[in-house]
Amino acid sequence: MANNNSNMIPAIFLAIGIATGGFFAGHGLVKSRLGFRTVTVKGLAERSVKADLGFLPIRFTANGATLDEARNTLTQGETVVKNYLKAQGFADNAISVQNIRVEDKWANSYGNNQIQEGLRYSLTEDILVKSNEVDKVSKAASGLSGLLAQGVVLSGDEYNSGAKFLFTKLNDLKPELLSEATKKAREAAQKFATESGAKVGAIQNANQGVIEVNPAIEIPNESGDKQVDKTVRVVTTVTYFLKD
Repeated sequence: MANNNSNMIPAIFLAIGIATGGFFAGHGLVKSRLGFRTVTVKGLAERSVKADLGFLPIRFTANGATLDEARNTLTQGETVVKNYLKAQGFADNAISVQNIRVEDKWANSYGNNQIQEGLRYSLTEDILVKSNEVDKVSKAASGLSGLLAQGVVLSGDEYNSGAKFLFTKLNDLKPELLSEATKKAREAAQKFATESGAKVGAIQNANQGVIEVNPAIEIPNESGDKQVDKTVRVVTTVTYFLKD
């Protein structure tokens, strides 16, 4: 019994020591966490740029009582469209035929041959202009209505919704924009620290955010890719430690 009691005494002191040590360790961790002071700020950088790649889709149709008749009309329309585009200064390699579709309206009427005379066959052709000369693309798009006077029947669907323009040199701007946005974030943190009687310390964490390419002018319900002029925008979010 004496031996058991003598063995228990060191164990009790050991347990007390562990508990005490754990208390002070935990207490110190809490104080350390409570002692952190941080500020989270955002930095914005923007650049006005011009699109460097333009697309102009053109869809037109031709009808005929026979397939040959419809095909001949479509070929004439293709010649008119290509001549127009070449007159706008586009080389042959900037103009491509994307697709040609043939519709037999008798076949699609399920035995009902009450199709307007001369309109049995309907052919549709898609032509795409792709060019880095965006001003030419824009000008060509604005003059497409003139093709109607030359007998070209333009499709009224979404394909003929106009030219689209892209800015493809984002990677060239990215380092400069991120650097500027981060600099502005630190300036904002420095202003906050000065007003609160502190100093800006190291970065706790940072998020560069998403780099966006937006239209230069925001127009409701209009796709931004229709504008030649763009605005590249990046917002960084940075959390800094504050120190006395």
